[in-house]
Amino acid sequence: MEKYLSYSQEVLEAKEKGLPIVALESTIISHGMPYPQNVQTAREVEQIIRDKGAVPATIAIIDGQIKIGLTDEELEMFGNADNVAKASRRDLGYLVATKKLGATTVAATMIAAELAGIELFVTGGIGGVHRGAETTMDVSADLEELAQTNVAVVCAGAKSILDIGLTLEYLETKGVPVVGYGTDMLPAFYTRESEFSVNFRADNTQEVADMMRAKWDLGLVGGAVIANPIPEEDALEASFINGIIQTALTEAKENGIKGKEVTPFLLGKVKELTEGKSLEANIALVKHNARVGAEIAVALNQNK
Repeated sequence: MEKYLSYSQEVLEAKEKGLPIVALESTIISHGMPYPQNVQTAREVEQIIRDKGAVPATIAIIDGQIKIGLTDEELEMFGNADNVAKASRRDLGYLVATKKLGATTVAATMIAAELAGIELFVTGGIGGVHRGAETTMDVSADLEELAQTNVAVVCAGAKSILDIGLTLEYLETKGVPVVGYGTDMLPAFYTRESEFSVNFRADNTQEVADMMRAKWDLGLVGGAVIANPIPEEDALEASFINGIIQTALTEAKENGIKGKEVTPFLLGKVKELTEGKSLEANIALVKHNARVGAEIAVALNQNK
């Protein structure tokens, strides 16, 4: 297994010194944002994590290796490349074997993080059960990964293009705790709340770290969703964003867009219809998640 993993110098040193490390995905760079905002945001997020006393490890598949931590040149190359495959659990073996470029989704980043001994991962929003899944069976592999991989995931809730109610039902079936960070309601990515409650509320990062450590010490396999609402000043109006999502969903259906193409299409359409406001919100929430995630990673590292 180790022959497939390649660590950046910074991550290698962090591992040797026993410093807290925060995993970051690369799909947000290759498929989530346009260039140059993608590379700029990735660098800023990494810096936020360093400023909070942890070490960032952006994960990607390059030249037959799962890279745990990217150099500045690799980040730049990745943000600019147009031949990057979106990599989930099913794609990892193929992309590593064929030495193709792969951007890790939530599921693949969790797998790589666990292989590298990293307990915490920061992202924008998790995938979930898509609207209409009762007929399409379109359920993100992220949910299955949360059930079986020991990595805590800090996010701004589930992406609002999903069926949030069904996503929560699925997570409950799989025994995955959904923790509201400073909130009783599950945030819906662009907005601070939804009509759904979280399982537990935690008001400080130590509480989250203690809960995760107890869960894993008890031998309870799987991660947790740490739902951290977008800052108030960056949130979009619920009625505004929900109307736009509805329009985007209708368009996706009319164009016959299915499977893993749905999320990039919808996010692109939402960005276009919000005149870029959704991209600004996306950047703001990822940075906010990085601040909270780094603090949890530091607390987790202290009570190993």
